Amino acid sequence: MPVTTIGTAQVHVDAEGFLTDYDEWDEQLGRQLAAAIGIDMTDAHWTPIRFLRADYPEFGQTATLRRISTLAGIPIKDLFTLFPGKPAKKMAYIAGLPKPHGCV
Repeated sequence: MPVTTIGTAQVHVDAEGFLTDYDEWDEQLGRQLAAAIGIDMTDAHWTPIRFLRADYPEFGQTATLRRISTLAGIPIKDLFTLFPGKPAKKMAYIAGLPKPHGCV
């Protein structure tokens, strides 16, 4: 896997720029990833990101929008407002997780 520098951190990424090593991520890196795609992180943004980070090790894949909505209690409409366009893909990117299955 390629290595790239984001801020001051060197991280492993796939061909689309998604982190490939779960342990290389921290919230500072998450802020930098969010800024790179035009998202200014607020407390509301961190709720689904922290859910994704906690959920991933248990299930071994990035949660779907429906799973986030159901288990984290965040309406899908709100996820689209927080992460416009492709919320699942953007949340996975910011959370340092693989792109969710089904995302193009």
